[in-house]
Amino acid sequence: MSKYIGPVCKLCRREGMQLYLKGQRCYSAKCPFLKPRRDSRSTGPRPPGRGPVKFRPRGSEYGSQLREKQKVRRIYGVMERQFKTYFQRAARMEGVTGDNLLSQLERRLDNVVYRAGFAVSRRQARELIAHRHFTVDGKVVNIPSYQLKPGQVVAAREETASKDFFAALRQVTSGRPVPRWLAVEPEAPRVTVVQAPAREDVQEPIDEQQIVNFYSR
Repeated sequence: MSKYIGPVCKLCRREGMQLYLKGQRCYSAKCPFLKPRRDSRSTGPRPPGRGPVKFRPRGSEYGSQLREKQKVRRIYGVMERQFKTYFQRAARMEGVTGDNLLSQLERRLDNVVYRAGFAVSRRQARELIAHRHFTVDGKVVNIPSYQLKPGQVVAAREETASKDFFAALRQVTSGRPVPRWLAVEPEAPRVTVVQAPAREDVQEPIDEQQIVNFYSR
């Protein structure tokens, strides 16, 4: 399974917005994205690189579509080939292709663990799942991309729930809002997928039509 192992703050600068890839650190003043840039005269976030930006190419329709696709890939931590597979599957499904794409990404196991407050970031959720800390309907699943269906229950293993690190983690994420398509039982701890996520349940600033246009060229 391939994954991005480079600096994640570089991805936020490239997309020009906070992607919240480091969990609680992204909400604090320690976030590198929020720190002033001493070597740049322009305002706003600077793309990755050592020196100041001397030339910024004019934006194009293709460029904006590409950036939207890359932004969504990085938010959910999906590599290019897998993301394209999600889109092709969404195009074959009934309904709106963009909504189908986001629904698949939201129903990934690592995203559900993150949304439920069992991890501070999707990256941490993938690590916990890979180390067999969670079960789906009572069976251990170590595949972060596992697609959940309405009615399925994700729970932390008994050995995991009793550990101090998990209790501290739950305390950090206790104030995080939970989407309506999930029912969380903190004392268990477990989360049930009540229904498939709708478009309005995705709060991130995503323009999925740009992605549809990118792959429809």
